[in-house]
Amino acid sequence: MSLFALTSPCVAGDDEGPAAAGPYRHVVCFKFKDDATPEQITAIEKAFGELPSKIDTIVDYEWGTNVSPEDHAQGFTHCFIVTFADKKGLEVYIPHEAHKAFVDRLLPILDKVFVIDFVAK
Repeated sequence: MSLFALTSPCVAGDDEGPAAAGPYRHVVCFKFKDDATPEQITAIEKAFGELPSKIDTIVDYEWGTNVSPEDHAQGFTHCFIVTFADKKGLEVYIPHEAHKAFVDRLLPILDKVFVIDFVAK
């Protein structure tokens, strides 16, 4: 998986007009490889959680693991929501050295990623 595929924002329905005034949400879901150890996954959780202290355009951050009783997760276990004041915040985040280092650490144990960005309404 390429770094570009992991970090490219969705452009379909990209709001640039007045409706884009709300917070910009970056939602990332991970499915880890079957051989990823609990220690490796915990290290990724911790490393992702450190990004808000390293990248000042992050205005909020939350994450959790799937607890849905529905069987629709398709193997994705982790969801992270990174909030920026606007799209410019994401544009700083994606090429940031701390984010790139995180992705380099993640890729060896990542099976699949799902990313969607939206402007909160």
